[in-house]
Amino acid sequence: MHSRYSFVSLALVALAILPLRPAHAQDLATVLAKLDAAAKDFHTTTATVEFDSIQTDPVPDTDVQKGTAYYQRSGTTFQMAGHINEHNNHPSGKTYVLSHGVLRISETGKEADAKTITQASKYEGYLMLGFGASGSQLAEKWDIKYLDQEKIDGVLTDKLELVAKDPTVRKNIVKVTAWMDTTRAVSLKVIFDEGQGQSYVCHYTNIKVNQPLPKNAFNFDK
Repeated sequence: MHSRYSFVSLALVALAILPLRPAHAQDLATVLAKLDAAAKDFHTTTATVEFDSIQTDPVPDTDVQKGTAYYQRSGTTFQMAGHINEHNNHPSGKTYVLSHGVLRISETGKEADAKTITQASKYEGYLMLGFGASGSQLAEKWDIKYLDQEKIDGVLTDKLELVAKDPTVRKNIVKVTAWMDTTRAVSLKVIFDEGQGQSYVCHYTNIKVNQPLPKNAFNFDK
């Protein structure tokens, strides 16, 4: 499962449930407008994160990584990183960094292979899902369905289902379900459905928006 979760876990670089009810077109329009407004003031995010790589077929398996995630947007520049301190209940020192279109993974002691770097650069616009992306940016890349509002960790979120417009992306990510705090343009939970019994769940807590990031946020120094 390593090759799969090492890429998706960047994304880098994203919950009490209310009953689902039919939504109207204006619900989605309102959510996207709120994201447009919030994205204008978004610069950075720090969050505690848990990445769960889940396999239900052919053999059930769950791989859990915990640590700290950082996101930064400056104009058209986007960076994200995941500093992992626990992997399946064992200490970990792995770090994922996506910066200037280049993916680096510290565990290997070198940059990721050329194929992974190419994938990361191509999918960078999708990896920023829910962290400073405006409603118009999301609508440009995704077909979006508004589902409902749900509480995640006591925060009222807007739950969206997204299907990538790019068929190449859909081969790897069938759909995405995101629980978004649209007032801050951040995601509290994101599920990437990769099909064939594979999914990836990102759960963010202790989210801090627009606070200074540590100097080592996007490098391998601890």
